Amino acid sequence: MSAVLLDHHRLQYLHEAVRLGSVRAAAEALDINASVVSRQIALLEKELGLSLIERLSRGIRATEAGALLVERFRKWEADQADTVAKLRELQGLKRGHVDIVLGEGFVSDLMSGPLGRFWLRHPDLTMAFDLAGTNEVVNAVAEDRYHIGLVFNPSADPRIRVATASRQPLCAILPPGHALAGLNRPLRLHELVDHPLGLMHPSYGTRQILAMAEAAERIALAPKLTTSSINVLRHFVKSGLGLTLLPAFSIAADLADGSLAAIPIDNRLLSSSEACVITRRGRELPHAAGQLLRFLSGQMRAFRAGEPAAKMKPRATRR
Repeated sequence: MSAVLLDHHRLQYLHEAVRLGSVRAAAEALDINASVVSRQIALLEKELGLSLIERLSRGIRATEAGALLVERFRKWEADQADTVAKLRELQGLKRGHVDIVLGEGFVSDLMSGPLGRFWLRHPDLTMAFDLAGTNEVVNAVAEDRYHIGLVFNPSADPRIRVATASRQPLCAILPPGHALAGLNRPLRLHELVDHPLGLMHPSYGTRQILAMAEAAERIALAPKLTTSSINVLRHFVKSGLGLTLLPAFSIAADLADGSLAAIPIDNRLLSSSEACVITRRGRELPHAAGQLLRFLSGQMRAFRAGEPAAKMKPRATRR
């Protein structure tokens, strides 16, 4: 193949078409005619002598060559933004911006003190926060849509680097006066079977590790309520409708005011779950993002292993 100068706009059209799953959707996102997107991708294929997309009955998908170009484009875009940020730092500018994607369980912890303390030190720094499930947090960071991800118990992924990890056991969350709270010992997972449960959707880390624990103990928990919101689960328990399973740091304020209790579960898998700060492997973060990452890793309760949340019952004994 002779040397080819890859056109940035054509790569952008390819990236959007693959990301959104269709040429038409890419055109709408870019606010141009669909024929322009289709023609530019075709010209890129002609220049390279390779097929970059497969047309399906509903939309398109990338070929191996197309996927390689899309991944490279994402990294080029992120590297360009990071380089501009570094150049501004060299100019002595104090401003900066950080994009963070996180699970809902980290919000209370983050807002209860760490974020305010960071902004006292860096008042001109701006941030954007978006909430997502575990799988989406990993993908969003891996695709350079965010600088940093805060995620509970992510699966291993070669695209991401775990900058900080702290063991945060999954606990039974229940009203303080509940009969199970009065046992004064770690609970067995099977003891929850006969209680109405509210659980997160399967794309969330809490549900994924719980499914593994169920399989290991050969039991099945049938949730009465399934949701994507920890806030919904909090109210579900507070209203006396049932129990849930969450890491204690995600309801730290409720534990502190005594409105909820967190009881450890005597299960090896649930005791080994972790809260993680992640970045894309190989990405050199701008100074502002790097400083925030280090600050949150040291200041947030979720990343201080062994520190009990308020009024949490004794830890589960190991089998």
